[in-house]
Amino acid sequence: MKERILSAAIIAIGIMALGLFIKGGIDNYANKDRKVSVKGLAEREVAADKVTWPIVAKEVGDELPLLYDRIAVKQQKIRAFLIKNGIQPSEISINAPKVTDVKAEQYSSNDREYRYYATLVITVTSRKVDLVRSIIARQGELLKQGIAIVAGDYDTNIEYEYVSFKAMKPRMMQEAIANAETTAQQFAKNSHSKLDKIVSADQGQFSIEDRDSNTPYIKKVRVVTTVTYSLKD
Repeated sequence: MKERILSAAIIAIGIMALGLFIKGGIDNYANKDRKVSVKGLAEREVAADKVTWPIVAKEVGDELPLLYDRIAVKQQKIRAFLIKNGIQPSEISINAPKVTDVKAEQYSSNDREYRYYATLVITVTSRKVDLVRSIIARQGELLKQGIAIVAGDYDTNIEYEYVSFKAMKPRMMQEAIANAETTAQQFAKNSHSKLDKIVSADQGQFSIEDRDSNTPYIKKVRVVTTVTYSLKD
């Protein structure tokens, strides 16, 4: 009699366990496609930590030797002005003057006053952005020495960069993922579910842009990441 009761109990337990396994399998199957993908955003405004300043000066004349002499004088004066104001010699690079012979140009008219037009470009590349900006504001002092700094072409504009963003990437990624989780939590709450595990996540796309056209020395660093969570009841 006891053996029958024991056998019946074992069978009953087995049936219950089988039922639980089946229920779990059905629940897992029902929930396996329940997931939500959300985007997380993190932004920072930072000061540029590198500046490239092309200084453009021009000279005209009809005799090349005299033209090169005047260019050389301008070059020396500009370099001395920069060093006097705190720019290191290693931060200064001087390109060879670009000289245009008007008479040698095929489609040029002959009504220009001078035959030769020379362009001198001296480039300052520095991590001391504030110092360079202060010098840019005082470049009019060169006028007292007879040197006019002219506006350059599109390829000789002042450029500001933020090159230290790698140090802030981990913190920004953490913030972006936290923001993504907050959004996902709200979605789960609205759908009467709960967040489960992270199914997938990308490394995020970073971008660095000027905050606006008037302050190119202030950068906006932005990262957007996509995180997919599974949902459960």
